[in-house]
Amino acid sequence: MSAVDTPAVSPDNPLLKVSDLPFRLPPFAGITPEHCREALLAGMAEQRAEVAAVVASEEPATFENTVVAMERSGELLTRAWAVFGNITSSVSTPRLREIEREVAPLEAAHADAIRLDPALFARIDAVHASRHELGLDDESVRLVERYHLDFVLAGARLDDAGRARLTELNQELSTLSTTFGQNLQLASEAAAVPVDDPAELDGLSPEAVAAAAAAASDRGVEGYLLALLLPSGQPVLAKLRNRDLRRRIHEASLNRASAGEFDNRPVAERIVRRRAERARLLGFDTHADVVLADSTARTTAAVDAMLASMVPASVANAEAEAAVLADVAAADGVEIEAWDWAYYSERVRAERYAVDASALRPYFELDRVLTDGVFHAAELLYGLRFTARPDLTGYHPDVRVWEVSDYDGAEVGLYLGDFFAREGKRGGAWMSSFVRQSRLLGTRPVVVNNLNVSKGADGQPTLLTLDEVNTLFHEFGHALHGLSSAVTYPRFSGTAVPRDFVEFPSQVNEMWALWPQVLGNYARHVETGEPLPAAVVEAIDAARLWGEGFGTLEYLAATLLDQAWHRIRPETEIGDPIAFEQRALEQAGVAHRLVPPRYRTTYFQHVFAGGYAAGYYSYIWSEVLDADTVEWFKENGGLRRENGDLFRSRLLAVGGSVDPLAAFRAVRGRDADPAPLLRRRGLAVSAPEG
Repeated sequence: MSAVDTPAVSPDNPLLKVSDLPFRLPPFAGITPEHCREALLAGMAEQRAEVAAVVASEEPATFENTVVAMERSGELLTRAWAVFGNITSSVSTPRLREIEREVAPLEAAHADAIRLDPALFARIDAVHASRHELGLDDESVRLVERYHLDFVLAGARLDDAGRARLTELNQELSTLSTTFGQNLQLASEAAAVPVDDPAELDGLSPEAVAAAAAAASDRGVEGYLLALLLPSGQPVLAKLRNRDLRRRIHEASLNRASAGEFDNRPVAERIVRRRAERARLLGFDTHADVVLADSTARTTAAVDAMLASMVPASVANAEAEAAVLADVAAADGVEIEAWDWAYYSERVRAERYAVDASALRPYFELDRVLTDGVFHAAELLYGLRFTARPDLTGYHPDVRVWEVSDYDGAEVGLYLGDFFAREGKRGGAWMSSFVRQSRLLGTRPVVVNNLNVSKGADGQPTLLTLDEVNTLFHEFGHALHGLSSAVTYPRFSGTAVPRDFVEFPSQVNEMWALWPQVLGNYARHVETGEPLPAAVVEAIDAARLWGEGFGTLEYLAATLLDQAWHRIRPETEIGDPIAFEQRALEQAGVAHRLVPPRYRTTYFQHVFAGGYAAGYYSYIWSEVLDADTVEWFKENGGLRRENGDLFRSRLLAVGGSVDPLAAFRAVRGRDADPAPLLRRRGLAVSAPEG
């Protein structure tokens, strides 16, 4: 690898140097899209020069002059990507999307130039061969092994022709994934459902109606606008009494990005074909095999066995729920359709279990849930404290910043919260990092949580649904993973663990949302301050299994669809992608007229524009660990500092520096037992009665 001239960069570009703000928080106010573009291009050139120096060294390859040198390389590029990647997801603009389209293939080529460099791999291979004779500590040995595997899976052992073709494939895939994500964002915005007559919104709360009016105003249109969230199911369907509007919303959701200017069907097909070709080039049968080579599951057979064990009971539970809903709908003279499911399911929940989701919302005001719920649980369990820093600004006026300290006052890092939906923000909820913790680099974590909650109208509080409360606790679990990191090397920091393990700590954190000591601290009526009545809490618990048939089946359908797409080979006949999707669902036994997959092909962002290709199974794979860990917490007294300290030190803090299942065993004392998950999802008990 030869050094490359560094492109010209504006002298006032704030990304050129390490931020002097607390914890290296990026100086967002001074960063423009052009600054990002300059820094990304300059950062790639700078890292290529750094790597070229490693390769050119006349000294024999050592851990320090090769592997550690690689860990230290790319400081500017890392800093620029952290900012650019976050703002393109959260505050995207036409110019940012243009830069993203330009830079994505360049970044793919940059990564290949490093990982496909034979001379560099020869040095890493030499260190790997002697790693056990170098006197390295366990984390350093693991770092060598991870680098070696990264390079092998990236194609380092290919010949010249193979490396050239792989580079072409990676650049094309980078461009295609960017196109898919941008198509989806624009298609989702275009598919938002307009409503002229407020009477059609009957059933929605005043706050939800006001939010729909605000959404229309923000877009410069008259009336009301119902924006679409990322999954197939749209929360408003549970409350809208107007059946035709429910149908319109449901169809708009399922048909997103499947025709017209932003059609993702050909994009998805091309992505899977290129991934299949890349897998064969690397010596694997399918893309799924490539992904699973670097996972805790290890093989497609293991994934298939786990998923297949859940399908029959999930279908049976969903059918039992459908029968109940059909009877309730028939009383209204309605033959139930998919767009009716959420509405009648909510009615059953309210009538059978006395749980009215809309009546719960006044007890879940965003700021109170966050400070008196999420933060409160983290302080009780881990000793962490959160102090608002209004003097520090984020990348958008809605973003808030908290400084995090330990129980003894020691600095931990920064937590940013960006909770509201808006135009230019991709759907869903996620956590990411602006700065990763590393003892080698002397950095502490700066993490951000993104949600897509409808912001309260001017002067009105933002109220959450129970699902949104769970989502906030879930995403904060990822944040805790990043904030708790205590590793030497950035390669292992925080959430840098296998894809089928990363959801585990976040899923565990959901348990505290309804934990009495936590719920009683935050669930208070926004106007009266009265606590959520005990009878309602009991009803929520009683209703826990209602809807699990639908929820598990829609998830399994999406998971099995992901697997089907990523088990194809280059010569596989696909035909129309939507027809392929239907065949895949039918063959897996999860095609159900009333239960669409949680994500259909054209808006399955996780696998076509995210990091979950052939890995969407990770959520339920991680949930096996999660459910068993919840049992461990309960067996040991629940929300106790002793439990939190052990979980934090043995699992959260180590990130990817140890084998993830070994970290689990260090907490649980044994391998995971799947029984708690089966009980949780109603897969080990009889289905709900009709």
